[in-house]
Amino acid sequence: MATLDREVGGTAYGQLDFSDAPGITQQDILAALGPDADAMMAEIDVDVDELIRLINAETTFLPPIVLPDEVEADRTASPQAKRAALDEGLRETTQIWKRRFLKGAVLGVMLSIAGGGAAALAANKSVTVDVDGQQRTIHSFGGTVGEVLEDAGLSVGAHDSLSPSPQAEVGDGGVIKLERGRQLKLVVDGAERTSWVRATNLGDALGQLGMADMAKQGTWMSMDQSGQLPLEGATVEIKTLKHLTLFDGANTPKQVNTTAVTTKEFLTEYKLTLGKEDAVEGGLDVKLTDGAEVHISRTGVSMVQQQEAIDPPEQKVDDPDLDKGQTKVVDPGAPGSKMVTYKVTQKNGKEVNRESVDEKVITEAKPKIIHVGTKKPVDPPIGDASSWDRIAQCESGGNWAINTGNGYYGGLQFDKRTWDAYGGDAYASLPSQASKAQQISIAEKVRDARGGYSAWPVCGKKA
Repeated sequence: MATLDREVGGTAYGQLDFSDAPGITQQDILAALGPDADAMMAEIDVDVDELIRLINAETTFLPPIVLPDEVEADRTASPQAKRAALDEGLRETTQIWKRRFLKGAVLGVMLSIAGGGAAALAANKSVTVDVDGQQRTIHSFGGTVGEVLEDAGLSVGAHDSLSPSPQAEVGDGGVIKLERGRQLKLVVDGAERTSWVRATNLGDALGQLGMADMAKQGTWMSMDQSGQLPLEGATVEIKTLKHLTLFDGANTPKQVNTTAVTTKEFLTEYKLTLGKEDAVEGGLDVKLTDGAEVHISRTGVSMVQQQEAIDPPEQKVDDPDLDKGQTKVVDPGAPGSKMVTYKVTQKNGKEVNRESVDEKVITEAKPKIIHVGTKKPVDPPIGDASSWDRIAQCESGGNWAINTGNGYYGGLQFDKRTWDAYGGDAYASLPSQASKAQQISIAEKVRDARGGYSAWPVCGKKA
């Protein structure tokens, strides 16, 4: 009696898949019956070659192998390419065909040989398989959930949920529930989060992730909540509703709503343009949050023209008939006018800079004529000057024109206030500019008013 080899192509006995050969092979028998193939065939007294012959006999009814439509429809390929495609299509289709039908055919033939004694081999079951809520009925001879799923051409991924477990036994009328895992990448206000969910639409997926509140009114989503999530996964962008306060230049602040993620996106949404000198506080890439404030600084530059007066220029003329140090306005002159162009910069409605860029004279100003006295004043009569010479020698070393910058002037070191109070400004603006006699004349007035030389507490003792 012919028996199955324990290994085929290096694959251990009991772990083989159906072959892609057009005919039925020993590998196919092993894949159909599993590791107990020898025992099962011995029970009904049939060898592997006889079993293959019976399956291939005309009395064995199996559906035909149907090639994929695209293999037949491709009329543009070369004969060699078409032949290769046909061969590949045939191999794939053959394997699928064997997975779906051959196991039942093998057991059916064995059942017909063995009669009622082999009923256990023909335990054909009707099992409901629920995949993501979609149900279909599978007829299978498998005894476990995993075997039924294999007959149905279904595999279980690492992120799928299966109930019962693959090793659990399943009987006729049983129900198997398979929920496919889908990778969902959520980009919420620019922040990415990748998760695996067992949901077929976005709304259910958000519920599984504890993010059902994202579905509240005003939230923008790149996919509708009822949108179907494909098995290969999906990327969904979500932008939450944000309540902002907009400060736009000098305008009154106002409340606005947006789903924008960044300041730049917000400006685009509200069609707010920035001038060359305008700026947004923090920049355009700032991430917006609910309750945030957006500050836009508006800087405007304008050209302004205005007419301004031109002050009369002073024209000084020496006057020999006027005492030296005296001035006299002979002609007040008249102001002129000019047109001045300014470059004015405003920030948020307030002027922050003004720069003159052009001036055009409209009317020339008439000069103001001032006579400056050059006549040397006549020295006033004074008493004995010898005492004042001694005091001056002590105060200033006898230098009647001294001005050291310490606030005291001339030979007798008057301060400006005393000099003016006693009429010294009639001679000169400063004591150091007056003659010796003029300084002594004012000193005599000070002495007489104060009853002595107390104005010169140290040097006055030398009088």
